[in-house]
Amino acid sequence: MTLAKSGRPVSEVTLDALRAGDVDIEDVRIHPQTLEIQAQIAEEHGNPQLAANFRRAAELALLPDSLVMGIYEALRPRRSTREDFEAVAADLEARGAVLNAALVREAAGIYLERGLLR
Repeated sequence: MTLAKSGRPVSEVTLDALRAGDVDIEDVRIHPQTLEIQAQIAEEHGNPQLAANFRRAAELALLPDSLVMGIYEALRPRRSTREDFEAVAADLEARGAVLNAALVREAAGIYLERGLLR
């Protein structure tokens, strides 16, 4: 069964439910389990890169929007130092987002090589 982020079955998120005022914002956000299912399908069809993206998205789906936007800003060229990247990665790890933490650390190395750190 596919779930909304709220835990509600997606099949219950209908236009009738919306009109009746029975749909909350969390009902229209994706659930990490749904992203994992998509990752498995991507792997089955020979697309490991897409599967990895879905798994990172599943981790991010559990985080507050403001934190995700802060990470996005930190990853923009010349916005962060190597230490800033490490702080972001450590925070992600502490929140259980280990795949994203690894990606941030990888990005820090690439930014260093390309002269994109602050």
